[in-house]
Amino acid sequence: MESKKHTVNSLKDHFLLAMPSLNDPHFSDSLVYICEHSQNGAMGLKVNQTLDVPVKAIFKQLGLKYDNNSGNQFIFDGGPVARDRGFILHQSSEESWESTVAISEDICLTASKDILGDIAMSKGPSNAIVTLGYSCWDAGQLEQELADNSWLTMPSSSAIIFNIECHKRASAAASSIGLDLNMLSPDMGHA
Repeated sequence: MESKKHTVNSLKDHFLLAMPSLNDPHFSDSLVYICEHSQNGAMGLKVNQTLDVPVKAIFKQLGLKYDNNSGNQFIFDGGPVARDRGFILHQSSEESWESTVAISEDICLTASKDILGDIAMSKGPSNAIVTLGYSCWDAGQLEQELADNSWLTMPSSSAIIFNIECHKRASAAASSIGLDLNMLSPDMGHA
């Protein structure tokens, strides 16, 4: 008898929208962009919640030269894991940095200091968000949370990440699949 392999449909380059029933303060009202998803687990960044700290604070902490016009936007809360680690989610660029990984045709992730130096001098990617921390799930954990109706999945959009105001991103993602966030009930069940 053949053994059945457990396969995972990858949600890489998708959004996860926290459902009202998700009972985790780290993810309440979150929109997470999934950067990696395999049978070994998943990794993503919250893209709709900022910290009360400007990016300029990182430039100062790392001793980077910066021009006065850069670094005024706020740092994003990428998730509850490794809150001292930074990630830059940005649109694809002809420029490349030390640790850039393409996630889709138009979205990349970089975690090296060289991109911050370029952003500090207004030479970085035209659209980027700087995050501290990340979100991750062990093997099978995200699939279980999806089965429990904790998250709603939908295709991602670089326009939502980079062109929509932070506090409107979750609503815009929901609207992209015809949902009104205000109509979602915390008491959703299984169909």
